[in-house]
Amino acid sequence: MLQLFLLMLCGLSSQTLAQDDRKFSTPVLDVNDRHLVLEKNQTLQLNCRGRWGLEWHLPSGVPKNYPGVKKYESRCGKHQKLYCSHLILSPALAQHTGSYRCRYSNTKNKQTSIYVYITDSQQPFVKVQKEIPDVVYMKEGEHLVFPCRVTNPDTNVSLFKFPRQKLGSDQRNIIWKSRKGFVIHSPTYFYIGLFYCETIINGTTYTNKFLTHRPVNRIQDVYLNSTGLVQALQGEMLSLNCTVTAEWNARVSINWIFPGQVNSTTSITKRIMKSRTNMVFYSVLTIDKLRKINKGVYTCHVASGPAHRQANTSVVVYDQPFIRLKHRDGPVVQANAGQKLFRLSPKLRAFPEPEVIWLKDGQVAAERCSRYHVDGYSLVIRDVAEEDAGTYTILTGIQRFQLYQNITLTLVVNVKPRIGEKAVAVQDPGTVPRSSRQALRCTSHGVPLPRIQWLWYPCPPKDLSLSRLA
Repeated sequence: MLQLFLLMLCGLSSQTLAQDDRKFSTPVLDVNDRHLVLEKNQTLQLNCRGRWGLEWHLPSGVPKNYPGVKKYESRCGKHQKLYCSHLILSPALAQHTGSYRCRYSNTKNKQTSIYVYITDSQQPFVKVQKEIPDVVYMKEGEHLVFPCRVTNPDTNVSLFKFPRQKLGSDQRNIIWKSRKGFVIHSPTYFYIGLFYCETIINGTTYTNKFLTHRPVNRIQDVYLNSTGLVQALQGEMLSLNCTVTAEWNARVSINWIFPGQVNSTTSITKRIMKSRTNMVFYSVLTIDKLRKINKGVYTCHVASGPAHRQANTSVVVYDQPFIRLKHRDGPVVQANAGQKLFRLSPKLRAFPEPEVIWLKDGQVAAERCSRYHVDGYSLVIRDVAEEDAGTYTILTGIQRFQLYQNITLTLVVNVKPRIGEKAVAVQDPGTVPRSSRQALRCTSHGVPLPRIQWLWYPCPPKDLSLSRLA
C-alpha cells in the first residue's frame, strides 16, 4: 500500500513539474494587457519570472547608462526554484516608448514583451526630429515604412507628400500602425521623394519628415582589360583595369584578390564616369615590380548591396625572356599539288612576343610569291603547286634581349603522275610489216618519280566478229 502511495505521489509531482515546464518555457510578465499607457514622468514597473536567469532588452530610446533604470534580481516561487527580475524606469519619458522584453540569458529566442506608450502632449512623436529629414530606403519586394511612431496610441496622424498632397490610410496599401508608423505594402515610383507625417495637438502642428531613397544594386557587367593569360617578366610592372557598369544611382565596391597581396607594393586607382544610360566604375591595380609570388589568379570582386559579381584572369611571371623553337612533325613535311591550303607550323613558345620571318630557299617567302602569307607564327601556302617544294626557314628573334633562333623545314610537294602521250591525239599507226622492229614511247612525270609498266593486249582473231568480242 505504501509503495502504491509513493508511486501516485511521484506521478503527481512529475505532472506538476511538466506543467511548470510548459508554463515557464518562456519568461512570464506580471501584466496581461497588450500594451501599457503611462504619462510622462510616471514610474514604469515590470516583473518577470522564469526557470533560468533573466535579462531585459529595452527600447533604443532608453540609453544604456540611463540612471533612471533599476533592476533587481531574486529567487522566487515555491521552494525558491524560479528566477525573478524587477524593472523600474523612473521618470519615464516620451522617447522611452517602445517594446520592453524579458528573455532568458542562455537562450535569446525565449522571450516575452509588452509595448509601453509614454504620452507627452508636447512630444506626440517618439523621435524628436530636427530640420534634416530621415532617409528611408525603398527596397524591391519589401514594404516601405515611414517610422513616425507616436507616444499615444490614440494620436491622429496624416501622411503627406511634399508639398501638400495628403495620402489617405486605406487599410489596404497604406496602413497606419501606432507602433511603426505608415506602412506602404506595395510602394511604387510615386513614393520616391519627400514625405512627412503630421499631427496637431492643442493647436500645435508636429511633423516627422522622411526622404525616400531607392537603392539600386543591379550590376550590369564586370570585365578586365585582359581576359586571356597575362604574361610578364619578373621585375616588370603589371597593370590590370577592372571596369564595372551599373544602373544609375548604383554604388559599388571593388576589391582585388591576387597572389602575394600582402607582400607586394601595389596601388589602386579608382574613377567613376556617368553615361546616358548607366554608371561606369574603374579600378586599376598596379604592381610596380612583379615577383614570382605574384603569379596566379587575379580576381576583381564587385559588390552592390546584396548583388555580387567578379571577373578573373591568370598571370604568369617568367624569370627571363626565352625562345623555344622545334619541329612539329619532323624536318620534312609533305603537301599535295592542288591542295587549297597548307600551313607550315613549327612548335614555338617565346616571351616576350618574337619577330618572325619566313624564308624560302634563302629569300623572304612573302616577297617571293603572292600565295604565301604569314599568320601568327605559321606560313600559309594557298593553292599548292609543284614549284612550292623547297627549303623553308623560320627566323625568330627578340631584338631587345638579343635572343635569336631558327630552324629549317623541307617541303615535298606530291604530284600525281601524268602520261605525256595522253595529251596528244592518238593517230592510226597504220600497218607495219610482220616481224619488223617497232619503238613505242611512254613519257611520264610525277612526284615521287612514277614507275612505268608495259602491258600487251593481243588482237582478236580475224574470224571473231567485233560484236561477239564485245
